[in-house]
Amino acid sequence: MNEQERVAAFVAEHGLETDLAHRVLDVESELGEVAKEVATSTDYGSDPAAAAVATDEVGDALFALLALAETADVDAGDALDESLAKYEARIESSGDARSDR
Repeated sequence: MNEQERVAAFVAEHGLETDLAHRVLDVESELGEVAKEVATSTDYGSDPAAAAVATDEVGDALFALLALAETADVDAGDALDESLAKYEARIESSGDARSDR
């Protein structure tokens, strides 16, 4: 995945290498920022239609996730393909993509 290569190059260029545990914590932190924006924009859920997320916050979460994939030696494109195949199989077998059925 080209985006993963871009993130890996940026990390290397700027000396941002770190271990897997810190990458996971960064992903959690960045997704927390996204959740905070949704919570705030919806007045903590009272107006779900008002949900909004800034593009840069999604970008931060993507950066963190792609850096995690690189650190974990996981090809993000392959992982996405595997996930989509899993969802397709669920939909075909149960008519629903959710895993809780």
